Amino acid sequence: MAKIYYYIGLMSGTSLDGVDTVLVGFDQLKPTLITSRIHSIDPDLRESLLKTIHPEWQGSLADVGILNQRLGKLFADSACALIKDNNIDKSAITAIGSHGQTLWHQPIGKNPFSLQLGDASIIAEQTGITTIADFRSRDIAAGGQGAPLVPAFHKELLSHPDKNRVILNVGGISNITILPASDSSKSASGFDTGPGNGLLDAWIAKHQATSYDKNGDWAKSGTINENILNTLLSEAYFSLHPPKSTGKELFNLTWLENLIGNKLHQEKPEDIQATLTELTAKSISDNVIDCDELYVCGGGTHNSYLIERLKYHLPDTEIGSTAKLGIDPDWMEAIAFAWLAKQAHENKTGNLPSVTGAKGKRILGAIYPA
Repeated sequence: MAKIYYYIGLMSGTSLDGVDTVLVGFDQLKPTLITSRIHSIDPDLRESLLKTIHPEWQGSLADVGILNQRLGKLFADSACALIKDNNIDKSAITAIGSHGQTLWHQPIGKNPFSLQLGDASIIAEQTGITTIADFRSRDIAAGGQGAPLVPAFHKELLSHPDKNRVILNVGGISNITILPASDSSKSASGFDTGPGNGLLDAWIAKHQATSYDKNGDWAKSGTINENILNTLLSEAYFSLHPPKSTGKELFNLTWLENLIGNKLHQEKPEDIQATLTELTAKSISDNVIDCDELYVCGGGTHNSYLIERLKYHLPDTEIGSTAKLGIDPDWMEAIAFAWLAKQAHENKTGNLPSVTGAKGKRILGAIYPA
């Protein structure tokens, strides 16, 4: 019987809705999700993060340092809670893979970088488990975007011999992995298409005192404003050729207000929500070409109105959840970072140059021994 190796994956995405925490078992077959939990983020910490990520933030380096420490403790607590709740023997866990919380992602320009907070030394110290973090920097050093990184995991596990697949992750930002049929001469590719839930969450929080639009019901009650939609689609990012990646640094309410101006507040809020949902759907569907099957993961899986709009724009594509492929859509990214930790621990590469634009395959992540 093949030995099983256990890794913990930690993922805190752009939606800031909690820390996805998973224990994954790896053998010669597909990874097995052993257990999972969402570790809540203290409202005060979440508010501090949202303020710091805002383009007009005017804080200090001390604020960033404190956030780094608080997030390190948060991630350590999330791993410890998973271990305690399930009576897991820590000695059986090879390593923890922590994505960290992205503070700023700027992969182009003279000095490209991507900054994730969450001190991995604290995670290693408080859990007593080797921790692997800072997965993006090496890819950027090799000329890549440092994102998205999950496509390498998708390619390893979800390619089909004779069907063209796209794996769509809808978090705060949306990204796609394009998986040509295995017998095709084409290479896997992928990129961030643009906004996912981020703008939707921010807009409903501003008007409805809730953190997200459940099922997309509020958006569905509104009417899509085609003029505003076309203005939003004129954003230069959408016409850039891959490799490309983005984040809340670009797609935020300030961006929305700068593009639309006073008219933004003259429309019914639910109409803007409907239009923002259409923006997400269109910026995704415009990039899904020659696709037999589209499988969705991430929080957007639960936005039934968004899925409805995707099906409208992609009538000839079978659309479903990655659950059909054996991977729970809510835990896909956390499982992927457990896999990336395994790759690093075994001195194996973790990036796809065809996705990130790096000069070659690289081993990703910095290792913090227990």
